[in-house]
Amino acid sequence: MDIKKDDLEDVRVKELISEHLNNMTEHSPPESIHALDVAKLKTNDITFWSIWENGELLGCGALKELDETHGEIKSMRTASVHRRKGAGKRMLQHILEEASKRGYSRVSLETGAMEAFTPARKLYENFGFRYCAPFAQYTEDPYSMFMTKEIMNKARVGQYEENYE
Repeated sequence: MDIKKDDLEDVRVKELISEHLNNMTEHSPPESIHALDVAKLKTNDITFWSIWENGELLGCGALKELDETHGEIKSMRTASVHRRKGAGKRMLQHILEEASKRGYSRVSLETGAMEAFTPARKLYENFGFRYCAPFAQYTEDPYSMFMTKEIMNKARVGQYEENYE
């Protein structure tokens, strides 16, 4: 599986984002949908990646900078035909590694509260995410669940290593 920083210009990526947004409308009222469209994913505070294998788009994910120590996972999606192949795990691992390199100490996310989102929540739980109160611009919402994970960032690891040399 190859992960690449993506400019969101490939029609297959646009279709996956559209599938993601359409799926959100099936499970949540409009005011509770926090998924971003292509234009909103192209802002300077968001880095978007796609994951590919043998020329096929498996999925995508993004990392939004909330501040210099806190990032938010956005637009995690595995193409329906490629579910249960490990693409979601690989993308999440990549995003967490990038957050660590950036010096973030925490990564958070918002996901759906309905049963359809159980597989996503289980993935995040397996990576050590814990449920939390709303963060950033979010407010309590019966259709949303919020999760966060403290991470050891590369900058802090380097600082600790210097102290012990």
